[in-house]
Amino acid sequence: MVKTRRRLFVASLLLMLQLGSGFVAHAAESLPAQLSDQEFWKLSSESSEPDGMFRSDNLLSNESFFQWVIPPLNAATKLGRVYMGVGPEQNFTYIAATKPKMVFIVDIRRGNLELQLMYKALFEMSRDRAEFVSKLFSRKRPEGLGPKSTSEEIFTAFSYVQSSEDLYKENLKAVEDHLTKTHGFPLTANDLDGLQYVYNNFFRFGPRINYGSSGSGGFGNGVTYADLMTATDADGMSRSYLANEDNFNFMKSLESKNLLVPVVGNFAGPKAIRAVGKYIKEKEGMVSAFYLSNVEQYLEMDGIWDNFCRNVATLPLDESSTFIRSVRGGRYGNGSGLNSDLGNISTEVKSCPPEK
Repeated sequence: MVKTRRRLFVASLLLMLQLGSGFVAHAAESLPAQLSDQEFWKLSSESSEPDGMFRSDNLLSNESFFQWVIPPLNAATKLGRVYMGVGPEQNFTYIAATKPKMVFIVDIRRGNLELQLMYKALFEMSRDRAEFVSKLFSRKRPEGLGPKSTSEEIFTAFSYVQSSEDLYKENLKAVEDHLTKTHGFPLTANDLDGLQYVYNNFFRFGPRINYGSSGSGGFGNGVTYADLMTATDADGMSRSYLANEDNFNFMKSLESKNLLVPVVGNFAGPKAIRAVGKYIKEKEGMVSAFYLSNVEQYLEMDGIWDNFCRNVATLPLDESSTFIRSVRGGRYGNGSGLNSDLGNISTEVKSCPPEK
């Protein structure tokens, strides 16, 4: 009888442990492993606000020392969560470092959504980094590049190759077909024009494209795409999304599963950030990192930073959720002007003014 009770107790205990571990597994797996094309487009569209304006195209970053913040960022954040960000390709490097399960890129300009869709197609259509760079800049792939090539070797090799107008036209058609036919995204004529505008700039300027190349805004610090991809952290480690095949393949996998979702929205607007937060909460997710660039500077200039703070307060956060900023006087960098810094999101939103 005692043995029977003992066996029943052990069986019950094992069942409880299995149920408990199943609950943990369920919570960890509540974020989607993949989105259908229809789910992706609906989530992007229904979370978005009307197209807004900014003073430049922001086709690429101009943050020379953006990788210096990655070691402390990795120490602060947790893997397998949700990454949020703004702007172009610097997000990819932070994504490769923080290994989120899902990504939302929120930007006031629909042009950034078109840029992100271009990247989506190129990631999905490219087998490796060298093919990706070939397609991005419409240049024939040089001989000798392989999985062990460094980013510096890749960009040095491509610097000797001329852009090809025929390759550009072929690739542009392939990108458009991939998005509208393979995925079935209902891009408008304006979206296709925007996609062509973005891709044409990468064709025109090649790996030497910089923040001011397109002429919109007419400024920039001369940091080129090649410079950004061959930059390192403070210890000389190359951490860009094109530094190695593992980083590239992580991005390719996210894009192929429709798990990087571009959203049009003002950080201080009434809808975008809150809609993203609502979705993440419904999926029992948590924000790991939120890259802000220097957007807060403009929100403060416009007197709407409080609205942004209240929006962020609606996101699912914990003690490890981290802001990544580009600010004057940032702790992580080695130059004048903007350098990177980190902030604890949960702590900072406690000071938000109450909802009106």
